[in-house]
Amino acid sequence: MNCCNQKPIISLEAGEKLCKGHFTEYFENKVFKTIRQFDLIGKEENLGVAISGGKDSLALLHILKKLSQQNPKIKLTTIAINEGIEGYRNKSLITAQKFCDKLGIKLNIYSYEEEFGMPLDNMLKTLDVKPCTICGIFRRYLLNKKSKELGFTKIATGHNLDDECQSILMNQFKNNIQASARLGPKVGLNSKNKNFVQRVKPLYLCTEKEVTTYAFLNGILDVFNECPNVAKSYRAQVRDMLNDFEAKFPGTKYSIINSFLQTLPDLKAAFKDAEVNFCKSCGEPAAKDKCNACKFVGKLEKAKLAIHKNPISPY
Repeated sequence: MNCCNQKPIISLEAGEKLCKGHFTEYFENKVFKTIRQFDLIGKEENLGVAISGGKDSLALLHILKKLSQQNPKIKLTTIAINEGIEGYRNKSLITAQKFCDKLGIKLNIYSYEEEFGMPLDNMLKTLDVKPCTICGIFRRYLLNKKSKELGFTKIATGHNLDDECQSILMNQFKNNIQASARLGPKVGLNSKNKNFVQRVKPLYLCTEKEVTTYAFLNGILDVFNECPNVAKSYRAQVRDMLNDFEAKFPGTKYSIINSFLQTLPDLKAAFKDAEVNFCKSCGEPAAKDKCNACKFVGKLEKAKLAIHKNPISPY
């Protein structure tokens, strides 16, 4: 069923076909409704927005700019992490900077090289570790640390419905139920802990297809580049499996999210008293005495010392 006499550009899950104008209205209302439904953003916030220069985070920033114009007490500041992936991250950060300049929003960029002593590309040459494992640990560490330094009350990320479905299944496959308890539109188990800056996901109920369409139609991004390390990841395998199921059984992803949201309160209740430790090296939250970021920094330092002591002969 078409929404009007204009040419439809997308068919929704329910079968309704929308033109550009009606789809843009539908998508933005969906995001605003998600924010209200899960109480993601208050009337007064020093809100950080994590951006990468990709479609999801820039689409989110585009919409949050509209929200801040309606609510002047919501201050927006963006934060980006330069992992150090040659041929990829520098290009996306240029896109991010241009977009922030266009919207008049300050962009703060922090790099692995400045914080941890070397870019991700060099880390992967130094340690035998999966790219997404070490990258994810350092990224979450920097986002939380720098968000505290910048005084953010919350930080919004561009995770969409597809991303969340993948995370839910990955945790199930790995029997990591406590990790699932930290998922949802609001990330974490204890939002009152001042050592955590709570992360929120306004695109939580928006599919990858919807986000991509919105970004393209609104001139936010016309070229979509994926991190070169993603293809090697466990997440990519789960993503492809989910997409295959969605193609064969439409509505699979929505069903996963809806059933998860029904069980999430019980999950959070089960782990609400989970002990939170703090790293003795850096003071950031940790599962034990030392956080994973500091553990990896230690491994990198040992590896560098070993290379200096036993340099490879050029002959």
